[in-house]
Amino acid sequence: MEHLLGQEWDISPAGGATGEAFIAEKDGQKLFLKRNSSPFLAVLSAEGIVPKLMWTKRLENGDVITAQHWMEGRELSQQEMDNIRVAKLLQKIHQSDPLLSMLKRLGKSPLRPESILTDIEIGLSSDVTDIPIIKQAIHFLQNNLLLIECDEEVVCHCDVNHNNWLMTETDGLYLIDWDGAVIGDPAIDLGILLYSYIPREEWNQWLARYGKKLDAGLEMRMKWHTVSQLVLSIQWHHRRSRYEERDDLLQKLEALLMID
Repeated sequence: MEHLLGQEWDISPAGGATGEAFIAEKDGQKLFLKRNSSPFLAVLSAEGIVPKLMWTKRLENGDVITAQHWMEGRELSQQEMDNIRVAKLLQKIHQSDPLLSMLKRLGKSPLRPESILTDIEIGLSSDVTDIPIIKQAIHFLQNNLLLIECDEEVVCHCDVNHNNWLMTETDGLYLIDWDGAVIGDPAIDLGILLYSYIPREEWNQWLARYGKKLDAGLEMRMKWHTVSQLVLSIQWHHRRSRYEERDDLLQKLEALLMID
């Protein structure tokens, strides 16, 4: 990084699981650098969904470094997830033709429920599938697979938790960390957001801001995709011996499956 920017820049790790993100500072200027970001970042920047992309440079070893304008700000609180701006930005993302076109150009195919279920059935370790609530979840996913057909194909972020929403000091709102983006049913994003943050009696109001009506079909699709995401997250934490997080997710899964 120093060779790319020059010795006068102060470069430090930005944290994160991959270790590929850095902060560069010089004379009051601040950049967010990332190694080997997807070309998808340029479209996200052009659409105003992430902070502005300043430049992209390719290193001699083939790595690509992107630099975004650093935005001072904070993550949203859990209570702020019912803000109308959250619903409107998610609606903009799901309705964006440039985002969808770029993911297709990058070779992404729509994520089908049957492939999600197959990944779960063959990917879970035996000690996870032996957990009674996991067995119940897989049974739910299998029994309701045919009820969640959806013709909509949109770009889904797949991790719309409150800590991925950035509110800047200038009152801008962005959704960051797009490494897991897929093409799929908008219920993938809607389900995890509503079940995690919005009281059930307020779902109609929130969805009206987003531009949808709640019906039995949408509700089943949201529940199905939320259950599948929880099961996959439980496996992820289990494999890394993060048992406290795994057990917290198991409790959430059990509560979700009890909802009619």
